[in-house]
Amino acid sequence: MMPLSKDKVMMLTSYQSQAEQLVRNYVLADPFLPYTSVLGGIFACKMAYELTQLISSFYFKSYAGLTKMQRFEWNNRGMSTIHAIFITVMSLYLVFFSELYSDQQFGLVPFRSSPLSTFALGVSVGYFLTDLGMILWLYPSLGGMEYVVHHSLSLIAVAYSMLSGEGQLYTYMVLISEATTAGVNLRWYLDTAGMKRSSAYLINGVVMFFAWLIARILLFVYLFYHVYLHYDQIQQMHTFGILLVFVVPCALSIMNLMWFGKILKGLKKTLAKSQ
Repeated sequence: MMPLSKDKVMMLTSYQSQAEQLVRNYVLADPFLPYTSVLGGIFACKMAYELTQLISSFYFKSYAGLTKMQRFEWNNRGMSTIHAIFITVMSLYLVFFSELYSDQQFGLVPFRSSPLSTFALGVSVGYFLTDLGMILWLYPSLGGMEYVVHHSLSLIAVAYSMLSGEGQLYTYMVLISEATTAGVNLRWYLDTAGMKRSSAYLINGVVMFFAWLIARILLFVYLFYHVYLHYDQIQQMHTFGILLVFVVPCALSIMNLMWFGKILKGLKKTLAKSQ
């Protein structure tokens, strides 16, 4: 292979520099970041959906025997699992490990944001747009009205927080609840694959029970306590933001409690069968 000439090296370096400048000044610039991250989230969902389809067709024999609608749901759940892992990791880091929302930092907590926090919310908006679109398109095969309500509330709250920069801490606290999505999806996969009586199904049920209790019950109690402690700061938010801080977690808490009752009932039934 012939070495590149000095002119070609300089030209390639110039193109690379221009590309980096384009990304920094436009794609990742603060005014454009919310929109590019949303588009990135939609694109990532498409990639995750197709990757799930590709891997499943090669490594899971039962996939070929599924109906067309079951394959749609199988791939959709793969997409939602990847989003759940991403947003759970980001939420846990930003809420508990970064200094962004620490009380020791200067500034009102409900108004704090960063390019990283805005980017992660944008990716999540892209996911909720994609998933809600699929739910409505195939309604009610991928979920009933409770899923439409859940995704609509989540989409509105996350999009507002991303665009306004208000209440991002509370948005991320709620998004930690996505940690349970992987367990819910695994339960469906095992059931669909005919492994309902396996030990994996039982273990998943127990893990999902405790994960739901922590991420969707106890964490919401902590959220409401944090809101109570910082109520004077929350009052300075816009009216719509204040409404979302109270209405969305309350509505989701009611739905979480209803689903938790079903999980508990299902776990009892599974444990009874295993004995």
